Amino acid sequence: MLKSGFPNMKVAIAADHAGFALKEKLRAQLAAEGHEVLDFGPASDESCDYPDFAQPVARQVSEGRSDRGILVCSTGIGMAMAANKIAGVRAAPASSEDEVRLTREHNDANVLTLGARYLDEGRALAMVHLFLATEFAGGRHARRVAKIARLEQNR
Repeated sequence: MLKSGFPNMKVAIAADHAGFALKEKLRAQLAAEGHEVLDFGPASDESCDYPDFAQPVARQVSEGRSDRGILVCSTGIGMAMAANKIAGVRAAPASSEDEVRLTREHNDANVLTLGARYLDEGRALAMVHLFLATEFAGGRHARRVAKIARLEQNR
């Protein structure tokens, strides 16, 4: 159990070139806190394509090999679009702690996407901590999340 009150998790993380610096800071901090962090790249801020990095994180989470995923690009939107193509992934872009809390409680989001253009390290880390610590509320929300899963089966 971490000092912050939530358990150590296995977290898959990746970015594109625009999110590289923030990803590196988040990765290092999460590892220092005792989480097992699997870094799916990139290894530099050289120009690259976000779908190439969203896909392995999404698969890691959808197959249950990681508890949660974190993806960082310029806006967080492209990463969310790419990750959500993988069945079982509920990737949510967020720009506020309230959005993070609600997407965990109501939507059982399992991948958080962040926009490096809009977040500094401190705010991004606070959002990641909230993402890892917040439980799914279940109840009426479970019925809705189940409907999302059924939509995936009809693709």
